[in-house]
Amino acid sequence: MLTVEDREAIRRAYYLEKKSIRQIARELHHSRRVIRRAINDPQPETYQRTLIKPAPVLGAFRTRVEALLAQNNQLPKKQHYTARKIYETIAQEGYEGSESSVRKYISEGKKEHQSPKLFLPLDYEPGQDAQCDWGEATAIIAGVKQTVQYFVMRLCYSRRTFVMLFPSQNQECFLYGHVQAFNFFGGVPARISYDNLATAVKLAFDKKDKRTKRFENRTFVAFRSYYLFESHFCTPAAGWEKGQVEHGVKFSRENYLVPIPEAASFEELNQGILERCQQDDKRRVNRQPLTIGQAWEQERPLLQPLPRFPYDCCDMVTVRLTRYSQATYETNRYSVPVKRARREVTIKAYPFQIEIWDDKQLLATHPRCYGREQDIFDPLHYIALIAERPGAFDYATPMKQWRKEWPQSYNKMLAILKEKWSEGRGVQEFIRILQLHQDYPADLVEQAIEQALTFGCVHLDGVLLCLHQLTEPKEPTASLDLSDRPDLDKVGSQPVDLSRYEKLLKYSW
Repeated sequence: MLTVEDREAIRRAYYLEKKSIRQIARELHHSRRVIRRAINDPQPETYQRTLIKPAPVLGAFRTRVEALLAQNNQLPKKQHYTARKIYETIAQEGYEGSESSVRKYISEGKKEHQSPKLFLPLDYEPGQDAQCDWGEATAIIAGVKQTVQYFVMRLCYSRRTFVMLFPSQNQECFLYGHVQAFNFFGGVPARISYDNLATAVKLAFDKKDKRTKRFENRTFVAFRSYYLFESHFCTPAAGWEKGQVEHGVKFSRENYLVPIPEAASFEELNQGILERCQQDDKRRVNRQPLTIGQAWEQERPLLQPLPRFPYDCCDMVTVRLTRYSQATYETNRYSVPVKRARREVTIKAYPFQIEIWDDKQLLATHPRCYGREQDIFDPLHYIALIAERPGAFDYATPMKQWRKEWPQSYNKMLAILKEKWSEGRGVQEFIRILQLHQDYPADLVEQAIEQALTFGCVHLDGVLLCLHQLTEPKEPTASLDLSDRPDLDKVGSQPVDLSRYEKLLKYSW
């Protein structure tokens, strides 16, 4: 077979150098037939195998391999014969060849019998369609490497994409992701396509129709009716029905989450992701005349308007407080101020925080914990009870947790107070100082304690004085004009006559 270099040499010799076929055959050592073919056909020849490459070891087992592959048509999809299992089966029956030969034979057979996957080009109208899905990635939050879930929604016309990270794929996160996406888009699309997400639908067998049906989650239906969009659920395992967001999940992971992002909190991390989403407006998708941002400007007026108030995306349950003034949610216990404790309270679980309510009164707020069997305390919730029982100060769990984190100046003041009043009054005085956290910001109390230590005013009144100086605006002191009373000009600067105080002391005896 001629190489492309040989073909070029023949054609140049014949057409440019005007050599005869006989001379070219003598110089380049090719037959005249081969030279004529190269002259007449400028395209290089492609190699095609005319004979099947012999496989003497596998040859006797080909029929058996074909039979095992044919059985897959009657077997459940997840229990098909794999190439590995076929190799093990025929190896037990006497096959002595390699596993790679079996794999190669099966692969070549699939190429011959399977047609390539084809897709239809789709064209969406502005404001009509969006697609939604979840992805999974790794992030470092507050120094802890963890798996995070990221919510992705894309407008099909403009391809504007919203991405937000969550600790979980629960329903609160799912709905909150929608609300933030609608705010990002500036409106609500007419229809949103989903997988069969458990947070939106559940699959159940209908005894009447004898088939599996979708039943939409009641909370999701209420959310959908609030924003007035239509939901569309794709055929199971038919990812091509929402190919845009499938690509969006992959694009977001590769462009926003590589390298592994690191932040102090989910809030900080999501702020960075949001900025990347906004920067993506400048990108122009291949074969599109407009950038994503320009297409979105065309689409935004055609989106449905946002309601006046956003949907309250939370899971709400009523629970009884424990005897330790804690409300339990998903195995975790959250503290409630002992002075405001009730027999029953309502918990509102948002994606990133827990709120505890008594009817319309907010009792406490905590960061939401996604661990299990954890106690989440706010030490100030127990400070009133500790003031009544100062002997428990060194043993109370909320105080012990707080002491691990509070500033060193607190330990210094506590030590001085204990040394000054060893009988227990020093601890009581320190508890009163801690109660100032209920009325003043933590950083201001810390600053006042440090100043009180500097001034030597190691007691509650000293800290209160420093707080007053820090919070009250300082008025400029005006100089007193005594030009018309020269006799008073020296008042305050004359020497003190101590003999007068000696007379007073004698009378006091």
